[in-house]
Formats: sequence, structure tokens, C-alpha cells
Amino acid sequence: MTNSNNRLFDFLVFIGRFQPFHRGHLAVVEAGLARAEQMIILCGSAHQPRSVRNPWTVAEREAMIRGAVREEDNPRIHIAPLMDIVYNDESWVKNVQATINGMVTAHHRVPHRRPKLGLIGHSKDHSAYYLNLFPQWGAVEVENFKGISATPIRESIFAQGSNYIAGDAVNVLPANVQREMAAFCETPAFAAVKGEQEFVAKYRRAWEAAPYEPTFVTVDAVVVQSGHVLMVERKARPGKGLLALPGGFVDQGEKLVDACLRELREETRLKVPAPVLKGSIKGRQVFDDPHRSARGRTITHAFYIELQPNKELPKVKGGDDAKDAMWVPLADLDPSQIFEDHYFIIQELTGM
Repeated sequence: MTNSNNRLFDFLVFIGRFQPFHRGHLAVVEAGLARAEQMIILCGSAHQPRSVRNPWTVAEREAMIRGAVREEDNPRIHIAPLMDIVYNDESWVKNVQATINGMVTAHHRVPHRRPKLGLIGHSKDHSAYYLNLFPQWGAVEVENFKGISATPIRESIFAQGSNYIAGDAVNVLPANVQREMAAFCETPAFAAVKGEQEFVAKYRRAWEAAPYEPTFVTVDAVVVQSGHVLMVERKARPGKGLLALPGGFVDQGEKLVDACLRELREETRLKVPAPVLKGSIKGRQVFDDPHRSARGRTITHAFYIELQPNKELPKVKGGDDAKDAMWVPLADLDPSQIFEDHYFIIQELTGM
């Protein structure tokens, strides 16, 4: 066990998605515990619905982490959720700073001395990007442990299930995570995500003969009235049962704004004349996060439509790809129940 006198930091911060927590992550945590009195671990992509890319909740990931480290080290580890802010890096950085400052205030054991903070991560992957965002803190770079990556592990779990857990997983997952994954493979949540994965794989196979990987263009309508936003419940995969913005793919020969208004009418039966809708467009923005859709590279053009306040919200009814349509108060939006990046699109266009 490393003597505390050799620890250069009061706190080291490790930011990741840990989907799932693997031996490479564990190597970073162990390196951090050797260099710092305490560690703060921020679980990214928090408060999102289960998906092929983010199958496990923050609580499940915390259990993986705490079960993998030594029992005596657990009191030195503080874990918190970190929500994505996909289209505003400055807000994301501010959120990280505020979260860490709050945790340091709560756990710093020598209040009269300013704590020494640092970030820790792999030096040859995306974690290095995080290390450069916070120049006010120190940085510790750790070599990638045996080149382990969460993406192929995740894909193998959902492709092979318990067969993978009983075989190759032993080389990449801590023992407790192997057990948790074996139990997870027997749950309805596993079956639901596996169904999404199979749908996406079939969807992608349809484009395998294309000479290059396709990029899709879609439109979404952010319709707001009297503090409510118009949402639909998705009828089919991907994202079956989740709330989404009304929208869809652009037809050949169709202008973007026309595609947006067409999809809006098809999915919500919104009883507002087209000239009024067009005249109520207050803005538009392109959303192009490369990971925004599991189906492939999909760039969407979102139109912000602000209707005049009224005590009576227009009647809506689900149609086409929507099982239902509804007006949702902006304060009631729950990102864990919203499809893809639609919560962040609403957040960006409404300034909420």
C-alpha cells in the first residue's frame, strides 16, 4: 500500500462513461489512488435512456466501480453523475467545475489549506481531451492498459450474452463486473437493448453495398407554446416508447422547412395553419454530433417554432411514426425518457 506521504494530490478526478467499467479503467483508478488522497469519479452520459452506446445507469456503473476496488479504498472514492451538454462545451466545463468544487468542499480534510487538484486519464485516447480543458488543475497521464476499449466489450456482451461473460470477458473485466454482467444478461433491460442493437445492425446492413458510408439528413420541429414543448411518443425502434421531437427524413426534392412542417403535421396532426407555423419560426440550427444516432451519421436541421401564448394549447394526436403526441411543460422534461439528443436540442434552442 502506498504511503500517503507519497501522494502528490489531495484529489484526482477521473471522467469517463465506464460503459462498462473494465480493467483499463481500474488501472487508472488504482494509479489515481496511489497518487492522491482521494479520487472523484464522474460518470458521464448520466440521466440518459438505456441505449446501445449507454446501456448502464449511473447507479449500476457505481456498483461496478466500488466492487472492483479494494474495500479499504472505497471511502477515498467519491462518485457523481455527469450529464452531457452535447452542443455547449462551455456549459459542460462549468458543470464539471461546479461538481468538483462542491465535492472538494464537502470532502477536503484540511480546510485551512488550498487543496491540490488534478485530472487523470489515458494519454492516448479521448481522455487526453479532458486533461486539456482544465488548465487550472494538474494532470496525470496513464498509459492505456493493454489497449482495452469499452466499445468492443459492449458489442460482445450484447452479441454473445452469457457466452462472452463465461469466455473472453475474464481478460478485460474485473471479476465483480463479470458477475454483474452475467446477471444483467438475464434482465428485460438487456433484452431491450439487444433488440435495439439488432435493429441498428440490420439497418446498417441495408447500406453495406453503398460505395461510401452514407450521411443522412433529417429535420426536427421544436414547437413551443406557453412554456410547453410539443413531443411525440415513438411507436417503433429505435427508441420505442421514448419521447422525441416530431421530425424525420427529408424527401428528395423537398426543402428543409417544408420537410419539417410535413413531418410535424404527419406525426402530431397539429391544428395550426401552415402560414402561421412558417411565420412563427424564430430560429434554426444544425445538430451534428457524430454519436447522436446509433443508425449512422445523421445530421439534423432543427426549427424553433414559437407560437403565441394562449390559455388553450392546440389539440394534437399521434400519427405516422408517432404512437401519441402531447404538450410537455419544459420543467417536466426528463432526459432519461427522451430519444437520442432531442433533450439537448430543446435545451440549445430554447435556452433553458
